[in-house]
Amino acid sequence: MIGTGRAGDRDVALDLGAHSFLDLEADELPHAGEVDLVFDVIGGDILTRSTELVRPGGTVVTIAMPPTVQPTNGRAIFFVVEPDRVRLTDLAQRLRAGRLKPIVGAVRPLSETASAFARRRRTPGKTIIQVADEEGTQHSSSV
Repeated sequence: MIGTGRAGDRDVALDLGAHSFLDLEADELPHAGEVDLVFDVIGGDILTRSTELVRPGGTVVTIAMPPTVQPTNGRAIFFVVEPDRVRLTDLAQRLRAGRLKPIVGAVRPLSETASAFARRRRTPGKTIIQVADEEGTQHSSSV
């Protein structure tokens, strides 16, 4: 498995099981060779360039945007996550058991929700919006 991202993401990708890493800003994607699957979370030019790596019969899955290009003799899928109580319960159990190790980038108060997800802000990992403070007091926001 080849991980891709920015240079600062290299160690995280390798720790998650990637065998090698391509820096999207410095390395040439065609040097990776052909792959069976591309999972895109960035979209735009990266999605277009990554599509060129897919071997015949391979697939591009993107969560960033509907694909505008198709790999040659392959397919491109836009994957939208739908809430599913059973799956979310399973994920919660895996998290509690230590079998799932999310990467938390930031914990922000509810009042900062809009700025936490602003396009100009990039925080590696998941951003958690804290709805209650340590004492359990609920906060409200007009976001």
